[in-house]
Amino acid sequence: MSMSKPIAQMRISTDIKQAEYAVDEALLRQGALMATLITTRRETGSGPAMGHDALLRLVKSQQDLLSAGGELARVHGSLLKIQQDVLGYEECPEGGPMELNAGEPVQAVA
Repeated sequence: MSMSKPIAQMRISTDIKQAEYAVDEALLRQGALMATLITTRRETGSGPAMGHDALLRLVKSQQDLLSAGGELARVHGSLLKIQQDVLGYEECPEGGPMELNAGEPVQAVA
């Protein structure tokens, strides 16, 4: 055995935190893109049909990211169960995946 359980937990914790952050970052960037596309269309005097297909695809992409974020939350829950079974506790480590970089807890939204 080359990796201790606490080291494995730390690596998994770091990776899931980064994955959760990446989904949020992608959603923010897509939101900014949506705003830019609509603002540009309006400010250039383009018709409402201009770029409509691209906007529909962008919205679909946002929906897919939200679904991926939900699946990632389920992964996180499954990993907490494994942590409880293997290490005997269920709490995320301090600075773990359920906390923001500033140390503020992430609020679950249904």
